[in-house]
Amino acid sequence: MAAADVEGAIVCSDLVRVFSTRGVEVQALQGLSLHVDPGSVVAVVGASGSGKSTLLGILSGQDVPTAGRAEVAGHDLLAMGRRERIEFRRHSVGFVWQQTARNLLPYLTAGENVALVGAVGRMSARRRAARVDELLELLEVGHCRDRRPWELSGGQQQRVAIAVAMVNAPRVLLADEPTGELDDAASAEVLAAMNDVNREHGTTVLVVTHDATVSEHVSRTVQIRDGRTSTEVLRRSAVDESGEDTVVAEEYAVLDRVGRLQLPDEFTQALDLRDRVRLALESDHVGVWPADRETTNGDGSRR
Repeated sequence: MAAADVEGAIVCSDLVRVFSTRGVEVQALQGLSLHVDPGSVVAVVGASGSGKSTLLGILSGQDVPTAGRAEVAGHDLLAMGRRERIEFRRHSVGFVWQQTARNLLPYLTAGENVALVGAVGRMSARRRAARVDELLELLEVGHCRDRRPWELSGGQQQRVAIAVAMVNAPRVLLADEPTGELDDAASAEVLAAMNDVNREHGTTVLVVTHDATVSEHVSRTVQIRDGRTSTEVLRRSAVDESGEDTVVAEEYAVLDRVGRLQLPDEFTQALDLRDRVRLALESDHVGVWPADRETTNGDGSRR
């Protein structure tokens, strides 16, 4: 990757994370690979226990993988020492938790919460004041500057939390279920705020969630299942036959380096695919059928 492309990129290859409790090993990540381009907005979705929170812990520098490769904003997460890890978490990545109480100190105002993180990042008092105003206005909570968290709605608290995460200008913003405690309207506002941060600052945004509706607010959605990336949905704008702007969503299966892929649940259920399937290599595609179903060649002969 060229040096100019490193800032804001997330690159994971064959990530493995094994937890051991009372002599029992649990493999939370089983060779997960993921590449997020700088300046993009990506949602990672998956059921509880799929490994998405473990992935986020590694990317934020709070955890270390058992094996594999992980780089965020040019930092090798497996090679970082204690001092570099502290600087990485202060300046290279911002983090938003699901629980609003973990994002904001209750005895400080919104503005003071943002300024405090700037002070920890050794920002001058003048720069901190300007940065607080800039971020709170961008996130449409400038009028909440002098309010404490308990005086804010859930959506306002999360938008202030985004300002806190962004005060030291990280190249990557990570969010763990940021809309999990919000209603639909507030969720849409928070996701719009993250898109605003991406648009105005070019920040790479990675949102981890179990809520599939979040994917409607991003251009790329990555599905995690059983500790691996399984499918992706890419969205793009297009013009339909009547000349109207529309959004086209295309689903892809993720093929790993040894040729494995996971078919979506709705595909396997619709065709009753289980245990094993029949494969056939065609000139431009691979056919997949239930093991007990006969298929025909192009000339009508059975196979």
